[in-house]
Amino acid sequence: MHNIFSESKDMSPQRSLLRALGWTDEEMQRPLVGIICAQSEIIPGHMHLDDIAKAAAEGVIAAGGKPVIMPSIGVCDGIAMGHAGMRYSLPSREIIADSAEILLRAHGMQAAIFVGNCDKIIPGMLMAAARVNIPSIFVSGGPMLAGRVHGGKTSLSTMFEQVGAYNAGRIDAAELKNYECNACPTCGSCSGMFTANSLNCLTEALGMALPGNGTVPMVYSARLALAKRSGAAVMRLLERDIKPSDIMTPSAFKNAETVDMAIGASTNTVLHLIAVAREAGLTERQVSIDSLNEISARTPNLCRLAPAGEHYIEELNEAGGISAVMKQLLDAGLLDGGAMTAAGVTLAELVKDAVNRNTEVLKPISEAYSAQGGLAILKGNLAEKGCVVKKSAVSPEMLRHSGPARCFDSEEDAMRAISSGAIKPGDVVVIRYEGPKGGPGMREMLTPTSAIVGAGLGDSVALITDGRFSGATRGAAIGHVCPEAADGGTIGIVKDGDIIDIDIPACALNVRLTDKEIKERKKSCAVREKPVTGYLKRYRESVSSASEGAVFRR
Repeated sequence: MHNIFSESKDMSPQRSLLRALGWTDEEMQRPLVGIICAQSEIIPGHMHLDDIAKAAAEGVIAAGGKPVIMPSIGVCDGIAMGHAGMRYSLPSREIIADSAEILLRAHGMQAAIFVGNCDKIIPGMLMAAARVNIPSIFVSGGPMLAGRVHGGKTSLSTMFEQVGAYNAGRIDAAELKNYECNACPTCGSCSGMFTANSLNCLTEALGMALPGNGTVPMVYSARLALAKRSGAAVMRLLERDIKPSDIMTPSAFKNAETVDMAIGASTNTVLHLIAVAREAGLTERQVSIDSLNEISARTPNLCRLAPAGEHYIEELNEAGGISAVMKQLLDAGLLDGGAMTAAGVTLAELVKDAVNRNTEVLKPISEAYSAQGGLAILKGNLAEKGCVVKKSAVSPEMLRHSGPARCFDSEEDAMRAISSGAIKPGDVVVIRYEGPKGGPGMREMLTPTSAIVGAGLGDSVALITDGRFSGATRGAAIGHVCPEAADGGTIGIVKDGDIIDIDIPACALNVRLTDKEIKERKKSCAVREKPVTGYLKRYRESVSSASEGAVFRR
């Protein structure tokens, strides 16, 4: 199998440039495999992606291909959190997708390996894979190991909560520094079932990565071996002409959504699965937020990893990983075992030998944490087009809650109130104008949610926003409220003292206002627009609602 540069005399100029790269005649005859690698020195999960990419390249070479490593940008949500930089996180997903498409198409790549980690990078790469539709496989950098403090495991989410505890006077500066120095002990994506690890796990469930992609820690040598196997696997996909469109089918997305519910993944997966599905050509009827509650209703919640529980990704890996999760779901008739995977075999064949090695970390279906999945879509007059909550991370006391609204038009305003002790038990904190358009950029609200938990209010205070949450968030944190305030949504006209009713089991979110009162307030309430320039201004003008995946309008 040759490439577009290998034969024609008309391609002699192009080959002269390849020779300038040091390519041999033999290399120029081989199939070209683009390796999109997001390595950088600012993201812990990307710190050693160059090693992963080189290992994947070795697998390609051994299987007869010519690997070409090319770059991708990335944003670390943890480092961008709590300041204006977070506005660029979700918007970076579109640039990642666009740039990967450009690099692969412009240079005639015949297959692709996507080497990323962390929040927006993986979904952006999945969008590119669907769009370019050449044989592709994913191999992530993998999670970091859990931190250790006072003999117990910890993670970045605990670190944010300790800041809240310090501000509330519950710990001193020395204890805060102790957590700071020990919460994130290795490179890799943060150690709980946060957004990065959620997406890496769901990439397995979609069929776009080999077993272990979501759970093998970055510091394990097994991660390098996985990369080599992935390099060889993409060459088999190329030989058989198996493309992302053959893998990312409606059945594959239903499988991914089912696994999503079983492992209690991040609320951000709702945004990203919809965005990837649209790039894959799937319609709203095939994949939408409305289908998630139906899937949740029949899918047991089998994992409660941090922040929802005391276990970490490394423990799920030891228990058998996502393959063990899928084997249990498959045996219960909850997955389509006929879905094709990047291994070149069906899902059923891929996981047939998987075993659950730790029933404390990964519950058998008969002992599930709950009969329903970890996420819920809520609707009501405060979220007519829906919103999302990670219900597996909500304390039982807060599954149903009514309380007075405390309204803020930015994350910073809310943080000042929380840090000063102005938020009281029973309150419902409302943060608006932080959606895709209103932010713009739909910032994550890990800082305020962690401050609430750290102040000891996690079992008595709810937070509602048209922004979104980190996968590290726990508590009654309800995000992605649609329509957002910047689109004239009801969240924009709520006033301090309005009573908000939250009923997570009933999937309902309402403010105690009549339709007439809502209509009258909207007439007299002008929509606010934050001053921004550059890419954020263009993003605001192009982005769709969170219920549509916050993709660019077509």
